[in-house]
Amino acid sequence: MRKTRIYLDTSAIGHLVAHDTPERMWDTQKFWRILSEGELFEVFISSVTEQELDACPQPTRSILLQHLADISFETIDETEEILALAEEYVKQGVLSKKHFNDLLHIAHAVVADCTIIASWNFKHFVNIRTIDRVNAVNLTNGYQQVRIVPPSMLISEGGDNEL
Repeated sequence: MRKTRIYLDTSAIGHLVAHDTPERMWDTQKFWRILSEGELFEVFISSVTEQELDACPQPTRSILLQHLADISFETIDETEEILALAEEYVKQGVLSKKHFNDLLHIAHAVVADCTIIASWNFKHFVNIRTIDRVNAVNLTNGYQQVRIVPPSMLISEGGDNEL
């Protein structure tokens, strides 16, 4: 069985220790256990994710990096193609230039052929307006569509990890 290629934005990692949102933290921890098993997903992050994690204050940064070490993942380096796609997202009004890092996350995932982006960022990622506009740009430019969902949609209630 081929694994699903999934991209983790920084919020999908950061919520492992988000004590101010305990339900999201709990769901993220369950999701992390699924990722650590390595059976369902081929996991990707980007250089943007790494930069945002590096900007976290201590001890949070160290804790998140320890959690990241518990899963297998590949880091996607920024390329001209990724930058061009992020610029196209701006040009087509997906988000403004002010939120360029958010668009870079999406472009990294799309260029790496990830079919899912896991994010808790409902303002800029996990909303129908962004998803529809991203996928319209993707189709126009020869890329596949991508699903942008919160980690809670990627865990099962009964403890079996079948999606």
